[in-house]
Amino acid sequence: MKDTDIRKYAELMKELGLTGLEVTDNNTKVRLERTVTTAVKETAYTVAAVPEEKQEKENSNYISIKSPIVGVFYAAPAENAAPYVKKGDRVKKGQTVCIVEAMKLMNEITAEEDGIISEICVTNGQVVEYGTELFKIEK
Repeated sequence: MKDTDIRKYAELMKELGLTGLEVTDNNTKVRLERTVTTAVKETAYTVAAVPEEKQEKENSNYISIKSPIVGVFYAAPAENAAPYVKKGDRVKKGQTVCIVEAMKLMNEITAEEDGIISEICVTNGQVVEYGTELFKIEK
């Protein structure tokens, strides 16, 4: 396949707003992917500072489980299955609490310590970034 053909396909993707395209020509297969960036209106926020002592006291009773990868958060092992955990459930260290799918791989996320699920911070099917807080666990 010629580079001019590839450029035409890339332009077509941009025109149609596609993020992926796979083209097979004779025995040659080409997959094109692109990321779409959107302009975001900047908003300034003012945050009141909390004294460090108060922050430490508030946070000392909670453990945060954060996403180790970028992917899609799933609360259950299958679409119609019960979720791994619910608010108020007691979890043990090493227990699976959710799945984060990345590049068609299902990555089990486990509890790092024993505790009680006090908050589920994301919704099923939500795209999460590295470091996104998934759960708060009360010690």
